[in-house]
Amino acid sequence: MKIQVNAIGDACPIPVIKTKKAMQELKGNQVLEVLVDNETAVKNVTKFANSMGAEAVSEKLEEKKYRIEIKGSEIGDTDTEETCKAEIKGDTIVVVASDKMGEGNDELGKVLMKGFIFAVTQLDELPKTMLFYNGGATLTAEGSDSLEDLKGLEEQGVEILTCGTCLNYYGLTEKLEVGTVTNMYNIVEKMAQAGRIIRP
Repeated sequence: MKIQVNAIGDACPIPVIKTKKAMQELKGNQVLEVLVDNETAVKNVTKFANSMGAEAVSEKLEEKKYRIEIKGSEIGDTDTEETCKAEIKGDTIVVVASDKMGEGNDELGKVLMKGFIFAVTQLDELPKTMLFYNGGATLTAEGSDSLEDLKGLEEQGVEILTCGTCLNYYGLTEKLEVGTVTNMYNIVEKMAQAGRIIRP
């Protein structure tokens, strides 16, 4: 029996995340078919499947349509409930200082940042805290495309803190939608105590 995942039109890292979830549902010798629309997604999904001990074979069906078949008799044998249950990593902090990820095109940078925050929600071990300051403060306020993901993280116990000075600067003091307001001393203290800091 074949299970199909349609990831056509999905930006990175969504095809890999969809594949991961589908692989956890596989039983015995079931085959997973993943559809994507670019070669980068083919490589990412194939690499992930191989890292999970599965065999992945890909082919181009037509322009902007690729199929990856994933096979593996043991990849669905893990306890799905346990596998999907995220844990809070006590010493990891994610620091977000902009509403864009990387240098270059601003529109692309915003797409990448949205993808980054979504990817954080899919980690097996969630960060203890996420700090938002400067342009990053706009991501926790009204109008942000990442509010749903950030609220989901907060519900799972991740502390969401946004710089109050930054909210005030951008005129967003009354528009904070997720987490709480913090100050620079607390930001420095959190970063000093962190075992690992992740910056997009």
